[in-house]
Amino acid sequence: MNVENKVALITGAAEGLGKGFAEKLLKKNAKGVAIVDVNRRKGEETTKEFQEKYGRDKAVFIYCDVTNKEKLEGAFTLTKLKYDQIDIVVNNAGISDEKQWEVMLELNLTAVIHGTFLAKKFMSHVNGGHGGVIVNIGSMAGLIYAPYAPVYTATKYGVVGFTRSLGIYDDEMIQNNIRVNCLCPAFTDTAIIEKSTMNASDEKAAELRKHFELLPVSLVAEAFMRLVEEDIHGQIMRVTLEKGIDIQYYKPIPKL
Repeated sequence: MNVENKVALITGAAEGLGKGFAEKLLKKNAKGVAIVDVNRRKGEETTKEFQEKYGRDKAVFIYCDVTNKEKLEGAFTLTKLKYDQIDIVVNNAGISDEKQWEVMLELNLTAVIHGTFLAKKFMSHVNGGHGGVIVNIGSMAGLIYAPYAPVYTATKYGVVGFTRSLGIYDDEMIQNNIRVNCLCPAFTDTAIIEKSTMNASDEKAAELRKHFELLPVSLVAEAFMRLVEEDIHGQIMRVTLEKGIDIQYYKPIPKL
């Protein structure tokens, strides 16, 4: 996909990876980006920053708790009303806090699934869409595991499995020219790492994280752009310091 004049909705875009993805799109002359986040102060700051750098109509902030189904669908509706189209959806919002494991399940997995189905709805031809690209943000924890973070690991395994299954076997998505992929970075230099360390339920977890060399947001954003721009569907893209950007291609099981 050529992102020029395309519109993106990105959850958790006030800071960190979401902000990095949004800026990559704006630098390539996207028509607009909806900054969807529950952090109103950060969201408004990021939106103002983008408006000053790229143009007033290039970014809009939408306050939203993505675990609220009605509010999340409302964010899609507001984006469509603002820009008359939605071409790219990034289900990025997430936390790492084993003490709030039920919230983490809702945010890291359920909201990703709901956001994907909403993207499919708004991008489908029957609803006036023109297809598009969905990127679900997983983690290397969804391919291996995150030490001392079993529920976080479970949520990311869920995102990976859901994306692979939907991308390869959903004929409706293929017919509507909708691609979906999963981005799985290793530990990245974002606020979620700091917060997860502070909220670690075990002192060993906090100590262990100090020894990880963190990925720069810029490298993960570069991987994200490849998933958007290249004709990749139903696949997993890994990002690690050891191997850089690496697509994990899976041979699909024959359909029955």
